[in-house]
Amino acid sequence: MAQLYKSNPILDKLPVHLRQYIKPQNYGDYTAIDQAVWRYVMRKNVDYLSKVAHSSYLEGLQKTGISIDHIPNMYGMNRILKEIGWAAVAVDGFIPPAAFMEFQAYNVLVIASDIRQLENIEYTPAPDIIHEGAGHAPIIANPEYAEYLRRFGEIGCKAISSAKDFELYEAVRYLSIIKEAAGTPREDIEKAEKHIEELQQNMGEPSEMALIRNLHWWTVEYGLIGTVEHPRIYGAGLLSSIGESAWCMTNKVKKIPYSIEAATTSFDITKPQPQLFVTPDFAFLSQVLEEFANTMALRKGGLDGLQKLIDSRELGTIELSTGLQVSGNFEKVIAFDRKPVFFQTTGPTALAYREKELVGHGIANHYDGFGSPIGRLKGINLAIEDMSPRDLKAYNIYEGQTVTLEFEGHMKITGKIITGTRNLRGEIILITFQNCKVTHKNKIIFESSDRLYNMAVGEHIVSAFNGPADTDSFDLVTHEISSTTIKPQLSEARRKLIQYYQQVREFREGRNTTISRHKVFDEIKMAYPNDWLLSVELYELAKNNGDIDFAEEIVQHLETVKQHNPKVGHLIDDGLALVDKSLVA
Repeated sequence: MAQLYKSNPILDKLPVHLRQYIKPQNYGDYTAIDQAVWRYVMRKNVDYLSKVAHSSYLEGLQKTGISIDHIPNMYGMNRILKEIGWAAVAVDGFIPPAAFMEFQAYNVLVIASDIRQLENIEYTPAPDIIHEGAGHAPIIANPEYAEYLRRFGEIGCKAISSAKDFELYEAVRYLSIIKEAAGTPREDIEKAEKHIEELQQNMGEPSEMALIRNLHWWTVEYGLIGTVEHPRIYGAGLLSSIGESAWCMTNKVKKIPYSIEAATTSFDITKPQPQLFVTPDFAFLSQVLEEFANTMALRKGGLDGLQKLIDSRELGTIELSTGLQVSGNFEKVIAFDRKPVFFQTTGPTALAYREKELVGHGIANHYDGFGSPIGRLKGINLAIEDMSPRDLKAYNIYEGQTVTLEFEGHMKITGKIITGTRNLRGEIILITFQNCKVTHKNKIIFESSDRLYNMAVGEHIVSAFNGPADTDSFDLVTHEISSTTIKPQLSEARRKLIQYYQQVREFREGRNTTISRHKVFDEIKMAYPNDWLLSVELYELAKNNGDIDFAEEIVQHLETVKQHNPKVGHLIDDGLALVDKSLVA
């Protein structure tokens, strides 16, 4: 993967399983039309957002080195971002939510390097470099917000998903791709939208991942800051949408004080948002995040947390009160008095302590799962982990002894103790048996005379979370994208139009002043009567050069374009107004 991007000290810390999502930016693939789209959006955004965005936005544009005139080069961004402790990588559209958040935990911005088509210049449902680079990057220059983003990623990547979450993610990713792709039949889009609608209506109880994604949406993507009466924009979705950034400031969008209620407020990614949440300051975002984290299995553990892992059907981890961590696909739990007294994983499983795999307890040793009774011994008030060496000996829990340990909940284990494994505090976290039999109400769960049995020691489950404790325990480089962004096939006419955009760009930047702008304009009028953005750029050159007659001719042509395509009328008017405003300034 190293050849796909230029690394730096921050990116060097990324684990292998995250690097699999990184793709090269391929800066040379951006066309002159792409650059013009970036420039138009940025000029319009900076002009408008300077009035309504949080002060960190304009300051952040300077600190992160994001240019108004050029699509940012990831290499250049990284040179500057590392000064504030961050980095950026390119990916292909949407990536799984847990991976997206884990990147944030490593202080790495994930940037979809594609750019929206001119036809979708105001808004695109697909992540693109305008949204990521011009939306997310500037605000992280604010230290309080940057820490919120990192902490959100750290907590968010531990959120447990439901089996339906990934299906919905794939459906949304597919819709975003075909909506942005040129020439997608309307019926295909409607079919994909209907599929998402059906999935959303049958999701059942929202998972932790679904709830924390709501928090992410209403803060990181569509957040307002300040007061309900006088809000400012900081969410990347608003900062990068020239349509919605203005819409959200009107009375047509309801403003609500931000609270944990945002976690249960769903959203529709394909439509403008009917309401937005307003946080008083960035510090309050972290306060609500911690409040939400207190509701997660990550901090609550217990039977409910273990059941969430079973329902997710994904790789997850439980941590016992001794600190022993068991990572695998959990398939079974036996409960007694609303407490788990036995758990079982299926397939490769690894044991760890403090996120480091225990020697001799990787997936090679536990290739077919791991199960163990947990809790207190029946009739004994002292948990095994709290027993002193003298206590252990008194209860015959000692190397070389053949014992029968009866747990609360009718769990029983019989066998010869071979050894014990202790944590750094000297507490026993594993007891290894030979000639072992594990039963529940006289039903045999495990029995072997030659295979050793490792019993986990822990009175209760203190934490349950998504993913492995030690990422090196499993081969996580298994990412397969079911759909990829669709690169448009350029027709000869489109290639010619790109050339005209390139000529105008080179003239404006002083790299080639020999081109005839009048000739380019005549060609555009004749061969590309619906194109408006290049005419706006020609208008800018005409006004800057004092060519009033040429400028008026362009305006008359654009009036004709507006008559044939009213939807772009406001874009044309805004573009012309920006030019006139810059001349006055």
